[in-house]
Amino acid sequence: MNFLDLEELTEDEKLLKEEVHRFAEEVIRPASIELDKMPAKERVKPDSPFFKVMKEMKKLGYHRTHLPPQKGGIPMTPRQRCIVFEELAWGSLGLATALGVDMIPFTVAALFGDERAYQDLVVPWLEGDDFIGCWGVTEPEHGSDYLIMLREDESALEKMGRGNVVAERDGDEWVIRGQKSGWVSSAPVATHCGLHAQVKGAKTLAHGLFCVVPLNLDGVTKGEPQEMLGMRDDPQGELFFDNVRVPEHYVVVAPGPFYGIFCDQLLCLTSVAMGAFAVGLARAAFEEALKYARERIQGGVPLVKHKNIKLKLYEMFEKVETARAYVRKAMEHVHKRTIDSQTWDASPRHARAAQIYAKKVAFEVAHDALQVFGAYGLHRDYIVQKLFRDARCMLIEDGTVEVLSLEASEDIIENYEKDYYDARHITRLFHDYLSGEER
Repeated sequence: MNFLDLEELTEDEKLLKEEVHRFAEEVIRPASIELDKMPAKERVKPDSPFFKVMKEMKKLGYHRTHLPPQKGGIPMTPRQRCIVFEELAWGSLGLATALGVDMIPFTVAALFGDERAYQDLVVPWLEGDDFIGCWGVTEPEHGSDYLIMLREDESALEKMGRGNVVAERDGDEWVIRGQKSGWVSSAPVATHCGLHAQVKGAKTLAHGLFCVVPLNLDGVTKGEPQEMLGMRDDPQGELFFDNVRVPEHYVVVAPGPFYGIFCDQLLCLTSVAMGAFAVGLARAAFEEALKYARERIQGGVPLVKHKNIKLKLYEMFEKVETARAYVRKAMEHVHKRTIDSQTWDASPRHARAAQIYAKKVAFEVAHDALQVFGAYGLHRDYIVQKLFRDARCMLIEDGTVEVLSLEASEDIIENYEKDYYDARHITRLFHDYLSGEER
C-alpha cells in the first residue's frame, strides 16, 4: 500500500494508515471472504470469524473513534478517523459496517444519556468485547420514511401512518412493542439495539425517541439471519419487541423538539462514515482491477497495454481520488460540529453529498473492475465479485441514494445561502436538552 496521498499525511497519519491497512489485509479481508461463503446460520455461531474480528477491532480501540476523549474516546482528528474507516472498509464493507452500527447505541448513550446510562451501558462496552450494538431504524412499513420525516411538514407525515415500533411510558419505565425489518445490520449477533420508536398516541414518526434496548430482555425475539445479495459478512435480521420494558434512563434521547435535530445530526455522522467506507470499497475494487490488468495477457500483451483498459483504469482512479477528497472535507466539518465542539449544527446537505457521491463512485468503480476481469470476475474465487455485490447493496444501505438526494435537496432549497441551517436555534435546543429543560 504505497499510493500517493495528495494531502501529505503527517508521520503519525502515515503510521496509522499502515497499521490499519495491515490489520485489514491480514485479519479483516480473509475473515470477510470466509464469512461471505458461509450459510447465514453459520455466520452467527459463537465460533464464527465475525466475533473474532470484532474482538480484535475492539482490542485496537477502533470502536471508540466517535467518542470525545472525555467520554472514553481516543484523541483523533477527523482526518485520522477518515483514514481508519477507509482502511477498514478496504478490508470489508460488511465488517466495517458492523463496527459502525456497534458504535451507535453506546456512543449516543455516552453523548446524551445520564451517568446511570453511561455506567450501565457505555463503560462495559468500552472496557470489554461482550457488548455488540446494532441500529434499529427501518420497519416493515417504514424505510425511507425515517429520512423524509426530517423535512416534510406535519400533514404529509400523517399520511405515512404510525410506526411499527411504538413506545409507551409506564411509570419509570417505557414499554416497547413492534417489529424492525429483516435488514437490521448485526441484529442476529447484537447484544444491544439503539432503537428508534414512535411514541404511542403520536401522529407521526417524527414524534419519537431513541433508547438502548438490551436484547436479552423479556419480550425480545430475533429473527433468522437473512441470506442477502452482499454484505454477507455483517449478519442481518429482524427484531421483535413484545411488551419489552426498559428503564427511563435507557431512553437517552427523549421525545421533544430535539429528537428531530438529533436524528438529522446522527445521519450527518453516519453519512460521512458511509462515505469513507465507500471510498475504501472503491479503492479495493480499483486496486484489484489494476493488479489483474498488469498480469493478465490478452492479444499477446498485458491488459494494461490496451487503450480501453488504460482509459478505464484512469477513470476509476479519478473517481476514487475525488471521492476521498470530498469525504475527508465533509467529515472534518461534521466531526468538528458533533464530536469535537458538540454544537450539533453540521450541514446535512454536505454530509449527505459525501455519502451519495461516494456510494455512486463505489458502485461505478466496482462495476468497471468486474468488467476488466471479464468472466473471471464472475467466479467466486475472485474477490472482485464480492466487492461488486457489496457496492450494489451500498446504494440501498443507510438510505437509498435517491431518497438521500431528495432529502438533501430540501435542505439545499431551504438553506443554500446559509453556512449551516439555523445553527443558534439547534445549539440552544441541544444545550437545553442536556441541561434537562426539555426532558
